[in-house]
Amino acid sequence: MHLKQDQPQGNPPTVNFQARSRFRELAEASSRRTHIKVPEVTALFWVTKVLTTAMGETTSDFLVHRLGPGVAIPLGGIALALSLVWQYKQDRYVPWVYWLAVLMVAVFGTMAADVLHVGGGIPYAVSTSFFAIVLAAVFIVWNRSEHTLSIHSINTPCRETFYWLTVITTFALGTATGDLTATTLGLGYWASGIVFAVVIAIPAVGYLRFGLNEVFSFWFAYIFTRPVGASFADWLAVPHRRGGLAWGPGTTSSILAALIAGCVGFLAVTHEDVADEGAVSPE
Repeated sequence: MHLKQDQPQGNPPTVNFQARSRFRELAEASSRRTHIKVPEVTALFWVTKVLTTAMGETTSDFLVHRLGPGVAIPLGGIALALSLVWQYKQDRYVPWVYWLAVLMVAVFGTMAADVLHVGGGIPYAVSTSFFAIVLAAVFIVWNRSEHTLSIHSINTPCRETFYWLTVITTFALGTATGDLTATTLGLGYWASGIVFAVVIAIPAVGYLRFGLNEVFSFWFAYIFTRPVGASFADWLAVPHRRGGLAWGPGTTSSILAALIAGCVGFLAVTHEDVADEGAVSPE
């Protein structure tokens, strides 16, 4: 007679060690620190940023009118994805790679904002409000996740992802805001550019003279570089009947591309916008 043996009590449940190992690798990868992946904020940073926003506006208009939105928008999305993949593959800030990604964000961000208005018939006031809410949500989630919004902390894949989500949203928001003031409110492109140039000076003065928070000042100014660049670019490109100089989007984009190449080439040679990581807080 064979007695049935009791199963051992208290044995731990079977664990899928392979799954746990993979999860640990992904968690470590998301928090793994690299060199700072974005440029130091200098005067030339702001100049280059405004130029890329301007070129993004006119290049988007040129491509959409030449190729049609059905072709231009997918191509813009693919170009953006490829440029961001190239940026992510770098282990540190590389001027040509970084600014190419910013430029592609500018082009596609313009297309995204224009599609909502032209394709979807959504008023600029609504799209501006929508992108403002999205941007606020990105900032909230980023801050809760990483406990900082400082660009001096962009040294992990997770933080870099939040950074580029913010950049993309600010471009779409800036495009909608610039078109809102220029067309819906009737200011025109030149006047809109002047208004936003004054607005963008507020955080600069606040930071330099009154000790305004550095992170808040940076993102405040960053958001408004988009309507500044886009407004002046449209003023250069659109016909006289729309209050512009009638240079055309193709010619304007070519001139802006040459200026951007000069700025980025200078930065690549001088390295003046490479962060001194020894002086940067790890947080």
